[in-house]
Amino acid sequence: MSKDLQFDASIEPERYELTAPPTYHFDVDRREFFRFLGAGILIVCVLKDAHAHQESGAGQGAQGPSLPKEIGAWLHIGEDGNVTVYTGKVEVGQNIRTSLTQAVAEELHVPVGSIQMVMGDTKLTPYDRGTFGSRTTPEMNLQLRKVASAARDTLIVLAAAQWQVDRKRLSAADGKITDSESKRTVEYAALVKGKQLTETLPVEDPLIPAAQWTVAGQPLPKVNGRDFVTGKHRYPYDQRLPDMLYGKVLRPASFGATLSSLNTQEAEKIPGVVVVHDGNFVGVAAPSAEIASRALAAIRAEWKSPPQISNKELFEYLKKNPAEGSGPLDSPFRYEKGSMDKALASADHRLQQTYTAEYIAHCPLEPRAALAQWSGDDLTVWTGTQRPFGVRTELAAAFRVPEERVRVLMPDTGSGYGGKHTGDAAIEAARLARAAKRPVKVMWTREEEFTWAYFRPAAVIDVNSSVRNDGKITGWEFHNYNSGAAGIPTFYDIENQRIEFHPARTPLRQGSYRALAATVNHFARESFMDELAHQIKMDPLEFRLKNLKNERLSAVFEAGAKRFRWNQGKTNPGRGFGMGGGFEKGGNVATFAEVAVDRKSGEVKVARLVTAFECGAIVNPDGLRNQLEGANIMALGGALFEAIEFANGQILNGRFSDYRLPRFSDVPVLETVMIDRKDIPSAGAGESSLVGVAPAIANAIFDATGVRLRSLPLVPNGLKVA
Repeated sequence: MSKDLQFDASIEPERYELTAPPTYHFDVDRREFFRFLGAGILIVCVLKDAHAHQESGAGQGAQGPSLPKEIGAWLHIGEDGNVTVYTGKVEVGQNIRTSLTQAVAEELHVPVGSIQMVMGDTKLTPYDRGTFGSRTTPEMNLQLRKVASAARDTLIVLAAAQWQVDRKRLSAADGKITDSESKRTVEYAALVKGKQLTETLPVEDPLIPAAQWTVAGQPLPKVNGRDFVTGKHRYPYDQRLPDMLYGKVLRPASFGATLSSLNTQEAEKIPGVVVVHDGNFVGVAAPSAEIASRALAAIRAEWKSPPQISNKELFEYLKKNPAEGSGPLDSPFRYEKGSMDKALASADHRLQQTYTAEYIAHCPLEPRAALAQWSGDDLTVWTGTQRPFGVRTELAAAFRVPEERVRVLMPDTGSGYGGKHTGDAAIEAARLARAAKRPVKVMWTREEEFTWAYFRPAAVIDVNSSVRNDGKITGWEFHNYNSGAAGIPTFYDIENQRIEFHPARTPLRQGSYRALAATVNHFARESFMDELAHQIKMDPLEFRLKNLKNERLSAVFEAGAKRFRWNQGKTNPGRGFGMGGGFEKGGNVATFAEVAVDRKSGEVKVARLVTAFECGAIVNPDGLRNQLEGANIMALGGALFEAIEFANGQILNGRFSDYRLPRFSDVPVLETVMIDRKDIPSAGAGESSLVGVAPAIANAIFDATGVRLRSLPLVPNGLKVA
């Protein structure tokens, strides 16, 4: 039982996929870097607590393995002047390859074009728990700035020694060191030629203040954008090796089904096909994807499927079936402050409501894919994952080999949204490759991605509150069943609180999703705030500001309201205005929505979204705007349409033709207000930017129609208005 509302990103309870049991059960030192890279300067960091600032991890490795000799190698300056930067973070469309490049260019004083980022390669990059939780900007960006600053200082020291002058006379710019008195210059490349120097990152090193940035803080285009628009870039789905086979996996008839009989004789007769049956794993490898599909279809299997609930009984099931166990994800969270009983007893007004959210799918543009190759006992896998080192651990455990014999490489991948934390496809490809003794690529179909990946957790949320006539909230009770505790603390100033998260048994595989449970927790909280405001007949913006002491959050509400022209009121019948906002992962957001409702057809159209956002100093304005606009469009789906339908352990709408996602015609006018706080360290924007959309739309629908919607999705089949 926790008494502290300051959640640590390393213990977020709803990363369920990281502690789930394995799907299948089967019966570098510094000299190496110079061998790979050649002469130059290598900047390393001696880490006393190697993982003190890493994000959440999985299972027994929650603290992660020890780094080799506790050395993390981050940056290499070569004899040609090119700079190679190493990070275990990965690129899944959020454009951190560009923002991290800007960070290095800013501190090292080199052209952006001279920097190459090596990302997500477990053989070359320092250990990293994963790319999630909006931690890349506040942690990795800062780390690489320190590394680049140390490298710049090292180069200045080298030049001072070479010229035998005081280093204070020297400055760095554009990949060169210049002597202010003699005007001599020397390029970085010339300074490092023929040298193999290893420098350790100092404990303290002054960094360039955000107010003085010239590269960071600018709208730099995507550094490798041309490769994507020309088709040069190769995603995990595109990876190839000579003599490669294509793999397919036999899927159970339903969740929890067990194999009762298996006949693979017909599949084994197909030329070039390798069939593997190992424990609960059945798969095939073949010379082409088409032959692999034909071989899989030739397998005769019978399954025993247990009876299971459908989505129609979901919310009652979650409340009646608490999680059983003693693990960290089975433990409830409870926070109390003051006395809720007294607050409710003395209230001028009381209100109690229930909100729900269905399971939804991640729907990445690129389904899971992996290419695996064995060389003796050494395994190399190319796969799309947000956790290369986590997948390495999974592979080593599955095949009972030391982790140092497993290398995972992560080509820039077609999105993840928190859904690619596990190594399912990598393990499948590696098992088939070991049997076939050839490289094997496994590419999940869209139907497999919908069915066998994990979902954003469903939720039931009960809220109970008391408020005075003057608009001051005196009591706040909030219960979340199943989805999680991310974003569960209220940011409103309330004297009496009771907040609880109740883990539940889940009928579907569930796990991380962009913003975790913060999305549904904000939906319930901000919808309820609107209901309270209407109950006491106070303007929703005024009501929020009256109960806020957080100046940063108040500022985004005020900035968003000004851009939205909240105080001007509606001018068209059938239109409604609403707002929602909050704080998550260091980002402050306020979203304002305008909706149009056709009472005859029931069609709901979001006409305009205004988002005000502040996450400290902005590293790349274009990148931030893309994050905000992309988050708004993605959140439209979860707010309006998206819901997984299931019954008896089967997904009923597991394809895009049946699962409603936002379309171009659904996209409203998007306006963004970005508040650049150069006096505050930079935070991430990928998660917090979603949380205000659903409540803003729900509140706007109420404003337009008087109909209060409390279930996500809000209008999967249109709105019925009396």
